[in-house]
Amino acid sequence: MKQHTGNMADILANEQFLRSELSRSRKGPQQQREVWQELDPPDLPPDDGLLVTHVNQTSQLLKTGAGAATPTDAQTSAEWLANHGLERQKLTVHDLLAQGRIVTSKTEAEVKHLQVSLDLVDSFESRVRELINMCQKRIQWLKEESRKVFGLVKGRRLGVLVDCSNANCGLGRQRELQEALLALLDEQLGYMRQLYLLGFGSDLHPLWETARDVNVRTLDEARQWVQGLHPSGSCNLLRAVNRVVKVRRLDGLLVILGTCPDQPAEILCDHVQQCLLGRRLPIHAVAYDCSDHMTQALLRSLAETSGGRYHSYTLGSQTCWGSDMEALVRELERAGEVLERVSELRSGLVGDALGAFLKEVSTEVAGMPPAGFLPCPPNHEGPLSVETPSFLPRTSAEWLKENGLKARKLGLYQVLAPNAFSPLEEFVPILRKTVSSTLHQKAMMQLEWYDGTVKNLHVDPPQLFEYQKRLSRAMTRFEHRTEWLSSRSRRMWGNLCEKRVIVVLDTSLHNVRHIIHLQHSVRLLLEQQLANKETFNLLAFGSEVRQYQPGLVPVTPANLQAAWRWCLALQCGGSRNLLAALKAAMENDQTELGAPCGLYLLTTGVPDQAMVTITSYVAELCAGRDLRLHACLFSIDPELEGPPPPRYASPRETADAVRELARSGHGRFHWFRETGIVESDDIQLLLAEMEKAANYSEKCALLLQSLRQRWGKPSPEQPVPADSLQVAVKKGDRCPPKLLAPKPTALTLARMRARGVGAEESRPAARALTWRPSSGKEAGSGAHPGTRWACPPLANQPRRKVSRSAFYTDEGNKVGAVYQTYPRTRSVRTVIPSISLPKEEEICSTAEWLQKLSVRKLGLDLHRLVSGPGCSHRMKLVPSLHRRVCARFCSEFPKVQINGEYRHLYLQPQELDCYIERVEQLLRRYLGRLQWLLSGSRRLFGTILEKRVCILLDTSGSTEPFLAVLKKELSSLIWEQLRRNSHSFNLLTFAEQVDSWRDGLVEATDATCHDAIQWVSNAIAHGNTCTLEALQSAFRHLDVQGVYLLTDGKPDTSCRLVLKEMQQMNRGRGVKVHTISFNCTDSTANEFLKKLAAQTGGRFHRCHGALDGQLVAHKMITEGFSDEDHPNLPAFEGDDLKRLSEEITKARQFLTQARSFRTLLSDKQTQGAKATEG
Repeated sequence: MKQHTGNMADILANEQFLRSELSRSRKGPQQQREVWQELDPPDLPPDDGLLVTHVNQTSQLLKTGAGAATPTDAQTSAEWLANHGLERQKLTVHDLLAQGRIVTSKTEAEVKHLQVSLDLVDSFESRVRELINMCQKRIQWLKEESRKVFGLVKGRRLGVLVDCSNANCGLGRQRELQEALLALLDEQLGYMRQLYLLGFGSDLHPLWETARDVNVRTLDEARQWVQGLHPSGSCNLLRAVNRVVKVRRLDGLLVILGTCPDQPAEILCDHVQQCLLGRRLPIHAVAYDCSDHMTQALLRSLAETSGGRYHSYTLGSQTCWGSDMEALVRELERAGEVLERVSELRSGLVGDALGAFLKEVSTEVAGMPPAGFLPCPPNHEGPLSVETPSFLPRTSAEWLKENGLKARKLGLYQVLAPNAFSPLEEFVPILRKTVSSTLHQKAMMQLEWYDGTVKNLHVDPPQLFEYQKRLSRAMTRFEHRTEWLSSRSRRMWGNLCEKRVIVVLDTSLHNVRHIIHLQHSVRLLLEQQLANKETFNLLAFGSEVRQYQPGLVPVTPANLQAAWRWCLALQCGGSRNLLAALKAAMENDQTELGAPCGLYLLTTGVPDQAMVTITSYVAELCAGRDLRLHACLFSIDPELEGPPPPRYASPRETADAVRELARSGHGRFHWFRETGIVESDDIQLLLAEMEKAANYSEKCALLLQSLRQRWGKPSPEQPVPADSLQVAVKKGDRCPPKLLAPKPTALTLARMRARGVGAEESRPAARALTWRPSSGKEAGSGAHPGTRWACPPLANQPRRKVSRSAFYTDEGNKVGAVYQTYPRTRSVRTVIPSISLPKEEEICSTAEWLQKLSVRKLGLDLHRLVSGPGCSHRMKLVPSLHRRVCARFCSEFPKVQINGEYRHLYLQPQELDCYIERVEQLLRRYLGRLQWLLSGSRRLFGTILEKRVCILLDTSGSTEPFLAVLKKELSSLIWEQLRRNSHSFNLLTFAEQVDSWRDGLVEATDATCHDAIQWVSNAIAHGNTCTLEALQSAFRHLDVQGVYLLTDGKPDTSCRLVLKEMQQMNRGRGVKVHTISFNCTDSTANEFLKKLAAQTGGRFHRCHGALDGQLVAHKMITEGFSDEDHPNLPAFEGDDLKRLSEEITKARQFLTQARSFRTLLSDKQTQGAKATEG
C-alpha cells in the first residue's frame, strides 16, 4: 500500500505527465468545455463538505475557490464605490429633494414651496450615516495585513518587480522587506493564477524566465527567492521594465520601489507609455518606506499613465496612503457635505422657491467646487490700475543703517559712555598694597557694562528722560515701517528693491485650488510695485516652464497689461520642477548686465528635486553676480489642505526648506498665509531693533529707580526685576546726612596748636595738652576744623583699637604711656599660590580636565601676576620741564615688556623661584597626561567617555593594507576601555553596506568581548565608503550616547548631505559623534570629520605624530625644561592632544619668561650693590 501511495505522489508531482494526460483527456467528446477554466462562478454557498461527488471534481472545486471571497476577488475602491457610493444608493441632495412635494402658498399664489416629510429626512440621514460607517470600515480593512504595506493587489496573471538596490535592501531594511514580501505571498499573491517575479538593482534577478502557474511548488520557490534577496547596487528600473513587458499574457504589474531610480522621471514615464501602446497592463505602484518626493511623484505618474493605482507606506510611522484610500476619503467628504445640507434642510435654511432649489441642485450642489476654492475678487479680470511709487524702496537692513538705534546714536551705552568711568587700582608704596578708588556715594553708581566690566556711572535724570523720549520716537518709526511692510502687495511679496525683477510663479497641480489667489497676488504686484522698475519678466512653472517673454522687457503700461492678460490664461498642472524654472530665469545673459537683478519666487511647497541640489546650483550661480533670489512661501490653511505629503509634511519643515533656498541665493525669506504674515526677514530685523529699544528703556527706568532708592526716596512704581540690569547698590552704602562741626573750645584750640608745632613737641606743656586718658573715646575726641571732621572711616575696613595706659614720671610733670593692646601687624603678601595636582588619570576630555588644571585656573598665569595696577610704567608731562618724566619709583624696579606694554617687576627673587618650581611641577603633570593619551588603545581611538557607545569601523577597499592593525587595536580597545569601564557597546563595519555585530547595545562582559573580537576578525576590506548609512544604523540604537566613527577618507555621498542628515537625526537627542581619522592625508576629508564632530559636540582625533609625542614627552621629563624651543612637540590635530599641547607650550613660555625675570632681578641687585659700595 505504501508503494502505491508513493507512486501516486510521484505521478501527481510530475507536471509534464499531468499536462500530457490532461491534453489527451480533452480530446474526448465529454471534455470540450475549455471555457470552464476561465469561469469565475458568482457567489457560491459556503463549502459544507458535501459538494464533492467524484474525485475528478477536486481540482475544479479548488480552482473555483469553493465560492470563498479571496483577496483577488476583492474590489478596488473605485469598483466598490460604483456599487455602494452616494450616486448608486441615491443618497445625494438632488435625490432627497426629488422625493419632496411642491406646495403653492395660499396667501401668495405665485410663491411655491417644497415640502419634505420628517420621516423621509430621518431615513435619508440614517442611510447616509450607514454608508459613512461602511467607508470607514473599508478604510480600516485596507490598513490591515499586507494591504497596509502594498495595498490591494489586483490581477490574475501578475508580474512583480522588487527593488533590490543598496538603498532599499541595505541599512537594516532587508529583513523587514523580506517579511513583508512573504506576507504578501501568503495573503494575496497565492490566490493569483500566474506569477512572474523579478528583482532588479544594477542587474536583473528573475525567478523564472516566463510566468508560472501558482501552486504549492511555485509558492515554495517564490518564498526561497524572497529569502535570498540581497542588495544589488543601484536602481535600474528602466531595464526591469524592458524585461517585464516582454513577458506574455500578463494582465497586471506590481512595482515595489524604495529609492529614487537611476533614470529621470520624464524618461521613465514616456518609455512606459510607449511600451503600453495597444496593451492594457495596469501598474500597481508601491512606494515602500521611501521619503524621496521625486520617487513618490514618479510612481503616481506611472500608475495614472497605465490606468493603475498608487500606494505609499512608511515603515517608521506605520502609515499608509494610496489611491484606494483617497477615493474613500473623497466619498466621506461628500457624505459629510450631504449631512450638512440635510441639517440645513431641517432648520429651514435651504430656501423657499422651487426655482432656487432646482438651481441649487443642478449647479451649486451637483457641480459644487471644492471647499478650498477661493472666491474671485471684484474686477479680477479687468485692466490694471497701475500706481507709481514716489520713492525707491529699500530693504530693512539698508533702512536701519540710517534709521537704526546705532545710526541715530540711541544705544544706551553710547549715551552713558561720557559719564561712565572705570574704577582704578593703584599700588601705594607706603601702604605696600593695592588700593581701589572710591566713588562718591551720592553722585555716582556702579553699573555692569556690556563687556562685563563694572563702571562708576554718574546718573543724570534729565538726560535719561530726554533719551527715553527719543527712544519712543524711534519705536514709532519702527512701528510705522512694520505696518507699511504688512500692507497691500508687500504682505504677499515683501518689498521689491531691485531695479530689474523676475517673478517666478508656482503653477503646479498642488495649487489648482488656489490659482485665483496666486493670480490676484501677481495683479497686486504689477499694480503697486513694478511701475518704478526698469525691466521685468514673468515665469510660471509646473512640470514645464512658461515665460511671458524670452527675456527682460521694459516696464511700460502696455507691457504690464499684457503680462496680466498672460497671467490670467495660466492653468495649474504637473509637479514642481523648480530647477528648470531657475535655469530659465538665471542662465540668462541679461541678468549679468546692468543694475542689480532680483528673482522673486512664490511657491506653496518643496520642489521635485532635492533641496541640496537646488541650493548648490543657486549658490554657484549667485556667487560673483549681482543677483539675488528671494523666496515667498504661501501656506495653505490646515482646513484646506489634503492628505499630508510623504516628505516635509509639516508647514514648519516646508518653511525651513524654502528659507534655506533663499539663504543660498543671498536673498530674503517671506512666509505668509491668508490670515497674515507668519515670518519675514525685513520685519524680523525691525522687531529685533524694537526689542532692543524696549530693553534700553527698561534699563533707564531701573537706573532712575535705583537713584531714588540711593537718596532714600522710594519709587511708587513696581520694582524692576534685578536680572535685567546689574547695578551695585547696597543698603549700607547710603551716606548719612552730614553733621555740622561743634564750636571748638579754648582747650581744643590749644591742643590743635600744640599738634601743629613740630619743633616744640618735646616741651612737657605741649605733651600734657595733647595727652588724653585711656578712658577717653577716640571717636569723640576734640573737634577738627575743615573736612577732616566730616570724613568717616573707610567702609568695610574696621580698625583695631589701640589702648594705652598713661602715668606721671618722677621727673617733674612729664607724662609716660604704656601700650595695653598693640596694633595689628600687617600680613605678609602672598603672590604665588600653592597647587595640588591629582596623581591618578581621570577619564574625561582634555577640555574638561583643563577646566580644573589649566595654567590660568591654578593662578600661574605670569602675565596676570605681573600686569597688576601697581606694575604700570607711566610717564607724565611736567609743564615746567616741557617733557615727560617717569615716576620716582620707576628707577627702583626693573622694567619688562608684557603684551606690548612696559611693566614694573615688583616680584621678589624668592617668589620667582617659587613660581618656577610650581610651573615645572605642572609641566611634569601635563606630560604625564600626554603620555597616557598616547598609550594603549587611546593612541588610535582616543578616550571613550560615554557609557553606551557604538563603534563604527571603515572596512572599505582603501583600508585593506591596514586592516590587520585595525583589528588588533580594536581588540585592545574592547579589553582596555570598554570591558574595564563596564560599557555597553555595539560594533558596526561599513563599506558598500553596513554589517552589525548585534541588533542593540550589549553589556561588556568577558563572553561578549570574546564574541565581538571573533566577529571583528572575520571582517574583510572591499567596496566603497557608505558613511551616512553607517551613521543612520548607529542612530537606530535609541539608548546610544556616543558614536565613534573611524574612517580613512570622505564618504561616497556629499559631505554637506551627511552633515545635514546628521543634524536632522540628532535633533532633540544630543548624541555625540566622535570622529577618528586613520591614515588620512586628505585635508578635505579631515575638515569634514572636524565639522561632523563639532556639530554634534564630539571630538576629532587623529593619531598622526603619536610616536614623536611619546619621545618628546619622555625627553622633557628626563632632561628637564632648560630650553623653550627644544624639543618641540609634534603638530597634533586631534582635539584632546592639540588642546593639551597648546597648554604645555604656554607653560613652557611662562617658565622661560620667569627665568629671564629672575636673571633681571639678580642683575639689578648686583648693580645696586656695586653702586652702594662705590
